[in-house]
Amino acid sequence: MTESIKTSDAWETIRWPQVQRNVYRLQQRIYRASQQGETDKVQSLQRLLLKSWSALVLAVRRVTQENEGKKTAGIDGIHSLKPAERIQLAKEIALDRSAAPVRRVLIPKPGKSEYRKLGIPTMRDRAKQALAKLALEPQWEALFEPNSYGFRPGRSPQDAIEQVHRCISQQPKWVLDADIAACFDQISHGPLVAQLSSSHPSIARQCRAWLKAGVLQDGRIQATEKGTPQGGNASPLLANIALHGLETTVKMAFKGAHLVRFADDFVVLHTSLDTIVKAKSLISQWLKDRGLELKEEKTRITHTLDGGPDYSTGFDFLGYQVRQYRTPRRRMNKSQRPYKTLIKPSSTSLKRLVQTLNDTVKRHRTSSQNALIEALNPIILGWAHYHRSNSASRTFAYLDSVVYWQLKRWAKRRHPNKSQAWVKARYWHTVGERNWVFGVKQSGKITRKLVKFSDVSIQRHIKVRGTKSWYDGDWVYWATRRGCHPMTGFRHAALLKRQKGRCPICRSVFDIQDSLEQDHIWPQAREGKDGYDNLQLVHRTCHHQKTEWDRKGHCPIHPWRGDLDRRGVV
Repeated sequence: MTESIKTSDAWETIRWPQVQRNVYRLQQRIYRASQQGETDKVQSLQRLLLKSWSALVLAVRRVTQENEGKKTAGIDGIHSLKPAERIQLAKEIALDRSAAPVRRVLIPKPGKSEYRKLGIPTMRDRAKQALAKLALEPQWEALFEPNSYGFRPGRSPQDAIEQVHRCISQQPKWVLDADIAACFDQISHGPLVAQLSSSHPSIARQCRAWLKAGVLQDGRIQATEKGTPQGGNASPLLANIALHGLETTVKMAFKGAHLVRFADDFVVLHTSLDTIVKAKSLISQWLKDRGLELKEEKTRITHTLDGGPDYSTGFDFLGYQVRQYRTPRRRMNKSQRPYKTLIKPSSTSLKRLVQTLNDTVKRHRTSSQNALIEALNPIILGWAHYHRSNSASRTFAYLDSVVYWQLKRWAKRRHPNKSQAWVKARYWHTVGERNWVFGVKQSGKITRKLVKFSDVSIQRHIKVRGTKSWYDGDWVYWATRRGCHPMTGFRHAALLKRQKGRCPICRSVFDIQDSLEQDHIWPQAREGKDGYDNLQLVHRTCHHQKTEWDRKGHCPIHPWRGDLDRRGVV
């Protein structure tokens, strides 16, 4: 840690890349010590991290500037801090076993009469939770099971879906599609605190204080004897810790069983129906010991190909429908299986989206076209990018049609006395080779246009490696996968992601031990520009070879233009 960072009293002068590198180095050491089972070393490094000025200011920054709920106040009424107040908070926060009650907010669940109980901590407690999470997360990332994907850095719902596809692609299987009833609200405090015994004592004591802090609702403080309140920075991590061991228990009890979990939603897959029934009983008992139970109305047994008269076929998981279909014999060849696996957006997710789009258009009945487009674009892009990794082309085309008719009704309502041709010319335009583009036209130019679901191309998601962790130090892998990493510069990370982790000269995959250098595709001596379009990341030895080719005025291979092996390395 540099002295300039430690003694800085001005928030604006903090060098955040250096802060993130300082914190990441300690987290990486915690991860490795936890991997090797060195509990004393883990606790020593956690104590060092908790007192680090870099960790303190980073924790404050995350709760006051980065988190989406940063402007939601707890019982202290504080929803924003000035730069000087952030510095003061960083100097004052410490895991001192004190915690203020959380403010209870009831959020209605979409399409249901139930409510999600959200607990909003005070700004000081949020900063303390962010600080504790910086020390706690790398320790548990070394321990978590490989097929746990929810609320973990570098993992996503698409990874869980891809793992499900791998489990059923070779053979149809029976499925236990399960959901834990009110997981966050029912977790027993005793087993959870016992799980934290391997962490630094101050973290365990502080987590216990948060769990027992109480809830302020309707002007009264209610004691909390169970559950971890949703809304805190550390709550998702604590829930993952509480559910740690479920996959191992199932795999040890039943050979050939697979469990894929995302937060409190999980599926168990096996070729035998009897094994699935026994697994349900075992899981129910395992959860009961932790104060949890399966939600019967959402827990069911299905089959991926043919459930017969007693069981349904296919299941919904994380907004996707997973199902297998028999392939007609006339369409089969010797290399094909007699069935195919199809994963597409679920009907429930589709109906919810259509309702959201309809409500958005209705709310903007009197708004300008520009405001309507600004409201719809994030919804369309977010949903399309979430589902782009599977069979969604037909769904995207259907949704484009739905949006068109919604917008047509919106435009006709605004101009009931105008002809259809006039309305079309007013709101829909031709852009290049595309007709019927809903956009704002000013001075003969399209200044803003509505995106279409079909504009988002279908791209197969490459599953994260089961043994990889954000804290393992392999910055080449994570920069290639995510386009960012604390231990590498933005330009290096962007080039790694664009090149899919491969050297364009020798076409081999980059490794953490390789020496990498930036190279100009067209040399600057030949009017090559110093921009991203003219840069590539290569091995040092390949760079020397490329320089020799440039000197001679010819290159035996075509320079990189984004046409690398589409399989990638992640």
